[in-house]
Amino acid sequence: MMIHDGFNQWRKLETLCDEDRKKLLNMTDEEMKDSFYQELAFGTAGLRGKIGPGTNRMNEQVIARATRGLAGVIEKRGQKAMDCGVAIAWDVRERSERFMEVAASMLASCGIQVHIFSGIRPTPMLSFAVRELRTQAGIVVTASHNPKEYNGYKVYWKEGSQIRDDIADEISREIAKFDYSVWPEKSFDEYKDEGFIHIIDEALEEKYYALTLAKAVEEDIKKDISIVYTPLNGTGNLPVRRVFKARGFDNIHLVEEQTEPDSSFKSVGYPNPEDFKAFEKALALGKEVDADILIATDPDCDRVALVAKDASGEFIPFTGNQTGALLLEYILSRREVKGDLPANGAVVKSIVTGDIGRRICDHFGVAMFDALTGFKNICALANEWDDTGAYEFLFGYEESIGYVYGDHVRDKDAVVTSMMVAEMAAYYLSIDKRLPEVLGEIFKAYGYQGEKLLSVVKEGQEGQALIQGIMADLRENPISSVESLKVEKVVDYAEGVEGIGTSNVLEYRLDDGSCFFVRPSGTEPKIKLYIYTNDKDEEKAKEKIEWIESAVLRRFDLK
Repeated sequence: MMIHDGFNQWRKLETLCDEDRKKLLNMTDEEMKDSFYQELAFGTAGLRGKIGPGTNRMNEQVIARATRGLAGVIEKRGQKAMDCGVAIAWDVRERSERFMEVAASMLASCGIQVHIFSGIRPTPMLSFAVRELRTQAGIVVTASHNPKEYNGYKVYWKEGSQIRDDIADEISREIAKFDYSVWPEKSFDEYKDEGFIHIIDEALEEKYYALTLAKAVEEDIKKDISIVYTPLNGTGNLPVRRVFKARGFDNIHLVEEQTEPDSSFKSVGYPNPEDFKAFEKALALGKEVDADILIATDPDCDRVALVAKDASGEFIPFTGNQTGALLLEYILSRREVKGDLPANGAVVKSIVTGDIGRRICDHFGVAMFDALTGFKNICALANEWDDTGAYEFLFGYEESIGYVYGDHVRDKDAVVTSMMVAEMAAYYLSIDKRLPEVLGEIFKAYGYQGEKLLSVVKEGQEGQALIQGIMADLRENPISSVESLKVEKVVDYAEGVEGIGTSNVLEYRLDDGSCFFVRPSGTEPKIKLYIYTNDKDEEKAKEKIEWIESAVLRRFDLK
């Protein structure tokens, strides 16, 4: 009954675009059910969903209502917060610019100043803009690496990092005060003419680039390194190429079909560089031009993946954990040699990221902290240290190919990371080493880390129920052993962990030092299994991965 009520209410909305009205009137019963069985939940990742009409979809009405909720939270903080305003960026996805216009207009209709870029920009530049302009909040319209059918809406707070639970909950309470008919009083162009909506000055972008380039560690490197780069039809094309050029990396080969913005992502399909399939065209070009490394950034250019050629000429893809370990070892070792590694330096990783980074940090005397999944939590510690001065934030990363180096951005940043990956690869080539060889040396020095990430997608209402059932059953009947390995400890983050926080994550620690995590995704309809194994024998470590994977899949009938 509620589904049909929602459908009938939406048919009466005058603000529906022609495309959504047509989709609404031609919905099957199944499409209606999936579009209206729930509201898109506003969480610490904001909103994300498939584009289309309905309460469970991304559309202008959902954007307007969410932004009215955000405006209510800002209004409560007084006129100063309203004058500081909100910065907004958007990416290449379908309707992203239109969603930006609706959000900007809604804020302006509430008397809140808005700052927008002159066109598509990478997500990290929005984080920088919030910090530089000292706005009260920021918005990025993006679905990051999701399939083309998706779009999203991420909210940032005044520190330049994504909102955490307290602010998200406050916004959610404000959103609930409004229905889907809430709408700006005037048009985007009218508010722009009235001075409520401002174009961000190019000087801000120039400062972002200057601070990014200032993070360089080594200049005595092999600048003619051959690099294949693909922005996967996203926002990374101009920013990443600019920093490459400024650093003197001129031997850049672009995947032409994936260079220009394209909301259909027809050249790549699923624009997630974490999936090696996204490198298909980059790999072909790499072989053609005899590249040393391949770099891909996701559509909003906050995540970056790496493939590197080994001594035999084979191209080896690196996981997020491996790239993180390489960057940590490179940055900390070179800065130690140069004598500018701070005594109170600190690195932050997510709880589901492997522990090899901790061993690297221990070696260099750098503190390592764990945070809940997501850069909102990783950067929360950097925000805290701004106030306390307890540590100097050096580097943050998570296994899902997100990294940030330095403190001018408080989110993962594929622009500075791409620059550092190129520098790192060029440095090692200068001393006749390739990245796969360097990774082997890291494993030899710190111990081999076996790893695997398994994601099981469960769409719709039934899928959500299944995922919730899996987590409930794990809590009621925890796994006690895997083959010959005994479970020594189970950590339920839903109960809260001191110094880290609360999240719907289960961690299993085994008696040989291996571990695995089970976590429902906060942004996608999937449940994730993260597996990490330790052993002096690489093959034995891989065998243990198979044991754990088989045990969990068998337990929940997911094969």
